[in-house]
Amino acid sequence: MNATSGPRPVGALLLCRAEPAAVRPPAQLLREQLLLAPAGTDWSVIVPEGKPWLHGGEPVERVVTGWATALAVSAATWPVLALWWDADRAGYTLAAGFRRTVGYTWLADGTPVGEDEAMRTFAARLALDPVLDVQALEPLTESDKEADAHSRLIGLTAILTRTGLVLPTGLNPGESADRLRSVALAQGAEQLEWHGWRDAVRAELDAVEEGRLGPYMRGPKARLLCAVQLGAGVPLLAWGIGRRSGGWAAAGALLVAHGALGLVYDRLRGR
Repeated sequence: MNATSGPRPVGALLLCRAEPAAVRPPAQLLREQLLLAPAGTDWSVIVPEGKPWLHGGEPVERVVTGWATALAVSAATWPVLALWWDADRAGYTLAAGFRRTVGYTWLADGTPVGEDEAMRTFAARLALDPVLDVQALEPLTESDKEADAHSRLIGLTAILTRTGLVLPTGLNPGESADRLRSVALAQGAEQLEWHGWRDAVRAELDAVEEGRLGPYMRGPKARLLCAVQLGAGVPLLAWGIGRRSGGWAAAGALLVAHGALGLVYDRLRGR
């Protein structure tokens, strides 16, 4: 794709390596106008419905980097890749848990201005193939007169299809924010709305219970685990107190607390 004349669009996409059900609760906590849609196997895409970078005085890169970091920290178990572009540059920021974010930038004409180490870190944190995928990423760090910044982002997402990423048709990096919004809505993207802290916490609990830890938070397995914790904790607490051992007493108290709270949680959620 050759560089084109005229004003370049400004926009962004957030790619989350998780299903929409897991992405929805932390995304709602951002309290922004966002659209959420599935994007392949174990991937979701968030499309900004508003354009806060036009009103808050901050560049689009800084806005979406903040969103990606907040999502990754609140989720902790899956990374968030923010793709962004404006009149002069384009790039990405990868956030994963509490790790330092990693990013790469291209000028509008496609000239790389990032560091090669960033690409290698990017590949490692997304668990890409250390040989084949890293080799596929290398051309993105080299000069190419035929590739502008937007085509670099498209090339990046093409490599990520090997991990299961499939962006909805028409939802391409480099398009204007208005175009992305209309395409996402036409394909049935969900509009995320803020319903208050109580609903947000309830949604977060629902998402966790639907995941791998669900059977150990509610239901027969959860109650059995709580009973085992109580059964082990009570005598351990008594033994620690009798021996005046603060460490063993604390361990017993922790097991008793976990078991008791788990049973209370199971009963309350059951209601």
